[in-house]
Amino acid sequence: MPQITVDHSNSIQFDQEGFARDLHEAVVAIAGAKPEACKTLFRPSELTAFGYEDPLDFGHAVVHVTIGLLAGRSDETKVVLTEAVLELLRKHIEDEGDGFVLHASAEVRDLDPSYRKFER
Repeated sequence: MPQITVDHSNSIQFDQEGFARDLHEAVVAIAGAKPEACKTLFRPSELTAFGYEDPLDFGHAVVHVTIGLLAGRSDETKVVLTEAVLELLRKHIEDEGDGFVLHASAEVRDLDPSYRKFER
């Protein structure tokens, strides 16, 4: 815990290392996670479709961050963390000017009580 996934359009110029480092610091400061417990998986997608537009026009790009935490954080803490994530996305995703419309979102959710893990 926390389990962090970043789904994003492949067309985004993205400082993934800097984002992950800053995100881990935010999760520790805001949600009380341990630094060594923070894990982030980036999942780029080559194709993203929007409405009726031709996906090959690449007029839109998306990034969505999901943070799974053990239960117990207040709704207020989750909101503060999602707002911090959006600020970090603004910082670490290059502005392409008129290249495309960026749709950025974030969600913090409780991990299911069945969550288990192991390390080797």
